[in-house]
Amino acid sequence: MSTRWLNDEERAAWVRLAALVELLPGVLDSQLRRDADLTHFEYFVVAMLSEAPEHTLQMTALAARTNATLPRLSHVVRRLEDRTLVERFPCPQDARATNVRLTPAGWDKVRDSAPGHLANVRQHVIDALTPEQVRQLAAIADAILDRVDPHGKLTAHL
Repeated sequence: MSTRWLNDEERAAWVRLAALVELLPGVLDSQLRRDADLTHFEYFVVAMLSEAPEHTLQMTALAARTNATLPRLSHVVRRLEDRTLVERFPCPQDARATNVRLTPAGWDKVRDSAPGHLANVRQHVIDALTPEQVRQLAAIADAILDRVDPHGKLTAHL
């Protein structure tokens, strides 16, 4: 099989995407750490719980929505429990499963953290683009996600 090398235009696009993938998480994480005392992943976990019915998900469903392994998620949930932002309890429908629920303090944390996080997303991503570019970004992301997440693991709940 012969290698299909990138042409100059493809290489330039790839290098820019790789730079974005490397730099944007740090921009998002530093604002949340500074303003909300949460990592970006911790915010993602509590945000997913805030959108779930009764602010509750099974650990396996939460792991799927956050693309986390169960050990990583368990560690993060324990840290969030220590801060009284979430609580774990046995799943009433499946005794083998564990549910995670956002506490009232966790709901307050999401509500208090969301405006700053969204302002950061707007400043560094959305406001840098025209409305047409936002639509193009969504289409581009969908095209790539179809390849890297063909089962819609991270986007099924959107």
